Formats: sequence, structure tokens, C-alpha cells
Amino acid sequence: MTIVLPSLPQMTQDLGTRYEVMQFMVSGFLAATAVMHLVIGPISDRYGRRIVTLVGFAMFAVASVGCALAQSVEILLAFRMLQCTAAIGMVLSRAIVRDLYAQDQAASMIGYVTMGMALTPMIAPSIGGLLDQAFGWRSVFVFTTIASMAVLMLCLFDLGETTRDGGVSFLKQARDYPELLSSRRFWGYAFASAFASGAFFAFLGGAPYVASTIYGLSPFWTGMCLGAPAIGYAVGNYLSGRLSVRLGVNRMIRNGAIITASGLGIAVMLTVLGLDSPYVFFGFGPLIGVGNGMVIPNGSAGMLSVRPHLAGSASGIGGAFMIGGGAALSVFAGILIQDSTSSAPLLAMMLTSVLLGIASIQYVSWRERQLDSAGP
Repeated sequence: MTIVLPSLPQMTQDLGTRYEVMQFMVSGFLAATAVMHLVIGPISDRYGRRIVTLVGFAMFAVASVGCALAQSVEILLAFRMLQCTAAIGMVLSRAIVRDLYAQDQAASMIGYVTMGMALTPMIAPSIGGLLDQAFGWRSVFVFTTIASMAVLMLCLFDLGETTRDGGVSFLKQARDYPELLSSRRFWGYAFASAFASGAFFAFLGGAPYVASTIYGLSPFWTGMCLGAPAIGYAVGNYLSGRLSVRLGVNRMIRNGAIITASGLGIAVMLTVLGLDSPYVFFGFGPLIGVGNGMVIPNGSAGMLSVRPHLAGSASGIGGAFMIGGGAALSVFAGILIQDSTSSAPLLAMMLTSVLLGIASIQYVSWRERQLDSAGP
């Protein structure tokens, strides 16, 4: 998702296109990933987590080779969209954990798992920027090919099956979907996760332009700055692992969103006061990460626990909603920041998204109190 970010300006120049077209490497990838979320969940509920994981990473490796060899923007974008099979890692890692643990403990375990995941988005832009500067942007996809093959081998030899009782048939899933989709708590968690994490996706869509065009940073330093939220993300995941069982998922989501909103609010004020700089824009990036590190594991655990027997489908639908909303915000961020001379519009958009996330989790808490008062 993030390793290509520092290379977008150079890809735009080499393939003779415009930045908003090449930005589809991010927004289009997120949109395709959202669609893939919808497919992966039901298939894994039916056939199991292991086989779906292996096939998905094999397809990602093939797509990475295609990106490295592409000679036109159309071919590059086509293979980039095929890389959306990487969504298997996001969807099924959470579903596998939920297969094994109850809600609050699952939130804790997902926090620890995603703390490990946080290392990748933290270092990936730096690796991408370094490879681009040293060998050109095609070397980035050579790297993703090697990485995907390594993960494929790890899963082949070390990942067991966690789906119980042979999986759930598609017919039974279809019968159970109204039960899941009619749950207001499920959608409350989905909206809270989508809006609270929306700041990060908007960051992905607009920050490369801000770094390279507004601030004039090199690909290497662009990559380093783009990794700023992931530093905080690891911290937020750690807090989720330590505190989710004690505080519960709702309080963790609310607190995480408030942390993100506070950082963005300060950044907006400083920028409006004329202090727009890389230090302000990227300096508050870790707070975005801390908030997301608290929101995403707990929001995922909440969505998956509304109807535990449909954990794969819930992970897929909820993830699709979150990633799809992120894709829309990424596109809008790219359009909003294009030709701008300040980061203020992007920061304001990110802050608005997080505030809507806070409102969503407040609704979930209200709904749970309503259900509790109704009794058995």
C-alpha cells in the first residue's frame, strides 16, 4: 500500500501522464482492495483461511512481476489493481485471530498482531524512496515480488487451518447475512473504523504531493516522512494489546480517535496561523498513527464479535467499507491538494473525517446501553 508512494512523481514523469492519473496507484488500489474484501470473507468462511491465503499471495507475486515490467501507465495500473489480492493478509489475519479468541481478548491479540504489521508501513516508504533513488521505481516492484514469495513460503509451511466444522456453506451465509447487515452495532463499528482511519487514507492520497511539490522533498526524505504515522501506529497497537481487555473496545476506539483529532486540530491551527512546514504537517503524523493503532484493532474486534459465526464475512464487509471509504478519501485528497500551495485543506479534511468517527462510536455506545436496558 505505501511502498510506491515516494515513486509516484517519478512514475508520472517517466510514463508521461498527470499526477492525478498516477495517484490511482493509491486510490484505485484501495478501491480494488475494498472489492477484494467482499470476496475474500465469504470464500474463506466456506473453504477455509489457509487455501485462500496461499492463492492470494501467489497472485500478488505475479502482479508484482507485471508492475515491474510494465511499459505503459495502463498496463502498470492494471497489474497494480491485481495486487489488491494482498487484502487477504488484512482480512484473514483478523478472522484467524477471531476464530481463536473472544471479543476483548481478540482485540488485544489483534493489537499485538497489527503492531508487527505496523513495521511494514513504517519502513516501506523509506525502502521505496531509497530503491527509487538508487535503482529507479521498477526496483520497488522487484522488492515486492521477493517479499511476497517469502510470505507465501512462510504461510505454506507454518499456517494451519482455523475454520471449524468444515466451513459455512454459501447458502447458509446468504441466509445469515440479513442478521449481520441489519445490526446497527455492526454498522456503527464499521463507520467508526472507516471515519477514524480515514485521516490516514487521506494522508496517503495527498501527502506525496505535499512532500514533493509543496515542500520540495527528495524521494528518500518523502519516504521517510510518509512513514511518520506508522511509528505512532505501532505504539497504538501496543496500547491496544495492553489495555483492550481492561477498558473494552468502545473506550479504546473513542480514546484513539480523540488522540488523532487533537493532533490534527493543533496542526490545522498552526498551519492557518502561517506556520505551514514539513515539521508541522509530518510532525503530528505519529499521533494519527497512535489513534489508528487503537481504533483499527478494536473496531475490527467489535465488527467480528457482533456475529462471531460470520467472522470472515464480517471482516470482509467491514474491511471493504473501511478501505472503500479510504479510497474515496484518497481520491478526494489528491484532487483537493492538486495545485494547492498549502497543506491546510488536506489537514482540515482529515480532521473532519476523525470527528465523524468519534460521533459513530458514540452511537455504538448509546445503542449498547439501549440494548442493555431492554433486557433479555
